[in-house]
Amino acid sequence: LPKFKIIQQLIDRLNLVARENLVGMMVVRAFNRQGHEEQRFDQANLDLTATSLFVNRVFVIVFPVMMLLMNGAMMLILWVGAHQVAQSTMQVGDMMAFMQYAMQIVFAFMMLSMMFIMFPRADVSANRVADVLETPVTILDPPQPKAFPEPFEPSIEFDHVSFHYPDAEEDVLHDLTFRIEPGQTVGVLGTTGSGKSTVVNLIPRFFDVTDGAIRISGVDVREVTLHDLRDKIGYVPQHSNLFTGTVESNLRFADEEADEEAMREALRIAQAEFVLQGDESLDAEVSQGGANFSGGQRQRLTIARALVKRAPIYIFDDSFSALDYRTDALLRRALLQSLNDSTVIIVSQRVATIKNADQILVFDAGRLIGQGTHAELMETCDVYREIALSQLKQEALA
Repeated sequence: LPKFKIIQQLIDRLNLVARENLVGMMVVRAFNRQGHEEQRFDQANLDLTATSLFVNRVFVIVFPVMMLLMNGAMMLILWVGAHQVAQSTMQVGDMMAFMQYAMQIVFAFMMLSMMFIMFPRADVSANRVADVLETPVTILDPPQPKAFPEPFEPSIEFDHVSFHYPDAEEDVLHDLTFRIEPGQTVGVLGTTGSGKSTVVNLIPRFFDVTDGAIRISGVDVREVTLHDLRDKIGYVPQHSNLFTGTVESNLRFADEEADEEAMREALRIAQAEFVLQGDESLDAEVSQGGANFSGGQRQRLTIARALVKRAPIYIFDDSFSALDYRTDALLRRALLQSLNDSTVIIVSQRVATIKNADQILVFDAGRLIGQGTHAELMETCDVYREIALSQLKQEALA
């Protein structure tokens, strides 16, 4: 049994090395590390081969022994039966019937022994699957869910929110308190690792707050169902993720009932009209992970997918990072015109992307250190001013 566990771990290791080499092929070549990666792959193969050979040697010994016992039993029956027939104490038919019954019994025992050999390996695999299936779900619907008030107002309020990841000892967000009014466009800026993405991931309850509360339209997000909460939010993740199929199937992922005109309008706003210029248009093929599109094209398609939803709240988690400045500006202008009734949160490393927002939140080490407009923060927030001056010319800041 321990050897079977080791084999599964070694198979995982081999698959990991192979996948890393395939995904990081360009990096391996760029740094001339082909030899090193070949050694890693060979070592993973050798480790798996050594353990597999040990297990197979056991099978090589067990199976011949089992066959020897079965055939030996048959020979014994024939030898004894022949003597009984010769002495006229047993008929030939009786001997043949006895031999058939004995063969079935011996064969059943042989299959049983094979089950004992194969069961440990199956048990290891079953336990690994069970570990995944039995992983506890931490984000659950409340036992008595509330409903958002009608008419729905897309306001967002953080009330003394702190958060730390499971099994972590220190908070990554510390006592955050701020309010986003309905229809506002809010920029989120900060140093690397300051908690920007974590803040916006708390809104659709990808994680639950450790302390404090987040309220949307005056209702704690933990008091409504996940379906109702996420139905109000159009989310564009930091890493663009497209599904295998067509452009149309990816856009309909946000709204299955979306018509062609709505999808074309979403593509226009997202500056993804390159899709419509092709011969296949919305039927253009999307390969696994959107590998047949560039990084900027994937980002625009994921933005278009969110726009198809027509949600009252939009979260763009550093979703413009792969866009050139011209496309970025055109996209922001189109979003401003089309989402003027929605609350929009834009996480970005670029000051130019968020400097025209109604308010900007500045984070550093999980703390909110600045809040206000671009002009106000240039006067009051040293971190924001330092980031802005490092990116923009003085003329652009005026």
